[in-house]
Amino acid sequence: MKITWLGHSGFRIAIEQAVLLVDPWLTGNPLFPADRREEALAGATHILITHGHGDHTGDTVAIAKERGLPVVGIYDLVTWLQEKEGIDGIGFNKGGTVTLGGARVTMVQATHSSSMSGEAGPIYTGTESGYMIAGEGHVIYLSGDTDIMADMGWMGEYHRPDVGILSAGGHFTMDMKRAAFAARKYFDFCTVIPCHYRTFPLLEQSAEALKEGLPGVEVIEPQVLVPIEI
Repeated sequence: MKITWLGHSGFRIAIEQAVLLVDPWLTGNPLFPADRREEALAGATHILITHGHGDHTGDTVAIAKERGLPVVGIYDLVTWLQEKEGIDGIGFNKGGTVTLGGARVTMVQATHSSSMSGEAGPIYTGTESGYMIAGEGHVIYLSGDTDIMADMGWMGEYHRPDVGILSAGGHFTMDMKRAAFAARKYFDFCTVIPCHYRTFPLLEQSAEALKEGLPGVEVIEPQVLVPIEI
């Protein structure tokens, strides 16, 4: 299994026979090198989105049309994109599980917001979500944009993820200290990868507080387009 950061909250996750592009915001992403776009997209099988904000859905439609990839995510957002843009999609909802190239992807709760900009104001795009991605003997908890939630208690107990990809930049999501608290209290991770940080000065620039708060856990600060093998 390989997890590759695309900057901000974007990831390329190669698991089982699937290559999932998670929240692919490439165009205009300050951390993503535009001349390496093909490298990021090569072999992708699905696009997995957590919510409607532009820093998560930015290149979703363009990639879906260019590569013929289905967009996977919450029913409201995916069906709206299907009707508006004519793309393929797999819409489902919290508690539902879909199988993507042998990987089992379950949608779970997050606490944030979800919308897109429209001419008359924000457009409703369903609710924010996270995912449990199971395959190759591992379970990845992809938090999506979120703060700490009591729901993390049952999610950790039921799904037992060993890898956490956690939004931890602060301001819009939990920060590094809060992410460390959530990881200690609700999960038993072997590996934690922070995201939604370093993109802008407003966000946290280092994961040191996360590392300090998780002794005994491998906290990996990802580098853009450098695969992490699990």
